[in-house]
Amino acid sequence: MLRRRRLRHRAPGYRADQSSSQANSLSQTQGAAVKKFDLNPMPAPLDSKYVDLLSEVETATVGHFRHWGFMAPDIKPINHSRKIIGTAVTLSLPGQDSTLLHHSLSLLRPGDILVIDRLGDQKHACLGGGVALGAVLAGAQGAIIDGMCTDPSELEAYNFPVWARGVSPITTRIYNIGGQLNKPVACGGAVVNAGDIILADENGVLVLPPDEVAEVSRMALEKQARGNSNGERMRGGERLGDLSGASKYVLEQA
Repeated sequence: MLRRRRLRHRAPGYRADQSSSQANSLSQTQGAAVKKFDLNPMPAPLDSKYVDLLSEVETATVGHFRHWGFMAPDIKPINHSRKIIGTAVTLSLPGQDSTLLHHSLSLLRPGDILVIDRLGDQKHACLGGGVALGAVLAGAQGAIIDGMCTDPSELEAYNFPVWARGVSPITTRIYNIGGQLNKPVACGGAVVNAGDIILADENGVLVLPPDEVAEVSRMALEKQARGNSNGERMRGGERLGDLSGASKYVLEQA
């Protein structure tokens, strides 16, 4: 029995040499080395004007009028009530690997704050006493970790404040898996770009683009001044519901 040969239909304009060229291009792409580490330059060093603008500002005050740029409450201070202001140096670290974190310590400058996206890992602590000491010696202000840290007593001894989801005894290793430096990261639900200004205190962590710091600072300081005035009036006998206007709303609609 004779079998009929199937004919392949080619697209108009198809050339045999075109197929060969595409195959060669694909082969070259597959053979090219994929970089494990994706590195951007360091952001501009911290400008002292941002410290001056935010030195008296509390994150909880900003939370009265701004609803974005805050990290989730799960990112909390580990055994301290410190306040820091600095420039975000962002890292994405996969799972058990802290190779890029160790390398980045040599790049840190006074005023920098490490902001570390652990890419979903909630088991391995990427930062403990050794990393903290290296960061302190470089002049870093502290670290924000969307994940775990370890050695809280050493962090306190080195005066290196950390905000993290918790403490874990299981640590990362130098596994040379890869990572990203100074690329956009997600930390506690907030997007952080390298060079953003970080304000972190006992209430939480706020991320601010540099060009928004002045306006946020102005609004926060005005809010805090009104709060101080209301406190004095309450001590003088006035009631909070009257000062805030809440009692008026309730009584009008009761």
